[in-house]
Amino acid sequence: MKPEAYATKTINLALQGGGSHGAFTWGVLDRLLDEKRLVIEGISGTSAGAMNAAALAQGWTRGGRAGAKATLDQFWRRTSELSHFNPIRRSLADRLLGRWNLDHAPATRVLAWFQHLLSPYQSNPLGLNPLRTVLSELIDERDIQGCSGIKLFIAATNVETGRARVFWRHEVTLDVLLASACLPFTFQAIEIDGVPYWDGGYMGNPVIWPLIYHCDSRDVAVVQINPLVRKGTPRTSIEIMNRVNEISFNASLMAEMRAIAFVQRLIEEDIEGGSSSRLKRMNIHMIGDEERMRALGATSKMNAELDFLLHLKSLGQDAADAWLTGNWSHIGQRSTIDLRRIFLAAQPSGSPSPSAGPGGPDPALPRKVAGQA
Repeated sequence: MKPEAYATKTINLALQGGGSHGAFTWGVLDRLLDEKRLVIEGISGTSAGAMNAAALAQGWTRGGRAGAKATLDQFWRRTSELSHFNPIRRSLADRLLGRWNLDHAPATRVLAWFQHLLSPYQSNPLGLNPLRTVLSELIDERDIQGCSGIKLFIAATNVETGRARVFWRHEVTLDVLLASACLPFTFQAIEIDGVPYWDGGYMGNPVIWPLIYHCDSRDVAVVQINPLVRKGTPRTSIEIMNRVNEISFNASLMAEMRAIAFVQRLIEEDIEGGSSSRLKRMNIHMIGDEERMRALGATSKMNAELDFLLHLKSLGQDAADAWLTGNWSHIGQRSTIDLRRIFLAAQPSGSPSPSAGPGGPDPALPRKVAGQA
C-alpha cells in the first residue's frame, strides 16, 4: 500500500438540518469517527446538524472518538423515545408496505391546517418543546464549550434582521441549540440576550464561511440530507409546502457554493493578474445519498421511530464508507464534486456574479468568507 494511504488528513464538516433525517448524519459521523487517519478540525451545524455537532463535541471531551460515538448514539435513541408521544404516526398501510413517509397519516393534514390557523404563541402558550427535555437530560454545556480539539459553529436566524447568527463553541448553550432548530410554525422563537431566533436553516443550512475563515484545513465536506433536485411539479398543498421548504433551506448553501466556485475560477484563470494569490482555494466534498433521501419524502422528517433512525444511520454509514473509499487520495488535493456543474449550470449567461446580489454572502462580512485567505 502506498505511504499516502497511511497519512493523517484533516477535514472540516458542514452538517445540514432536516429533522429526523439528521440520523443519516449520525451514521456518517459514526463511520468517519472510526477512521483514525481522519482528523476533524471544525464543524458547522444547523438544526439537526447542530444537535449532531454538539453531541459529537461533548462526547469528544469525555472520551475522544469512542465518547463521541456513544453520545451520538444516546442522543438519537433518546430522541426516538419521543416518537411514542407523537400523534403523527404511519398508517397501517404504510407499515405493511414498508413506507417511512407520513403523507397518509391523518394527523399530518390536521397539523398543516392547524399551523396555518394558529401561531405557536396561541397553540402552545407555555412554549413547551420536547427537544428541550432531551437536551436537558443529555447535553452538558460545559463539555461542549470545553471541547478544545474541535472548532464548533452553530447557526440560527435572527428574526429581527433576517441574518444568520453564528455561535462559536464557547457560546453554545441549550438555548442556542434550540434556536438553531426552532421551526417558526411549530415553536415560539428562542430568545438569546433579548434577541429572537428561528431555525438556522433559513439563512445557513449549513453555513460554510466560518470553516473557510476560521479553520486551517482547506477541505470542507458537506453532509447532505436535503435533496437539491426533486423532479416533477408538486400538486397537493403538503407537497407544495414541503418543496418550498426544501428550496428555502437549500438557498443559502447554493449561494455560498456559487461564491466558492467563483473564487476558484478566479484562482484558475488568474483574472486579476496575479492578485489571485491572496485567495484561498477550497476543496469541497459532499457526503450523501440524494437518490435514497429524495425517495423518503419530506414528511418522513417527522418520523422518529427507532427503526427508521437506525435505517438512516445505516444509509449514512454506507455513504461515508463509499466516500472514504473513493476519495481518500483526493482529500487535501482537490474537490471531489464539480461545483460549477451542480451549482452554476442553470445560471443564465449575463447573470450577476455569484458573490453578489440577493442570497450571496453577507456584504457586511469581510470578503474572506467567500473563499479569500
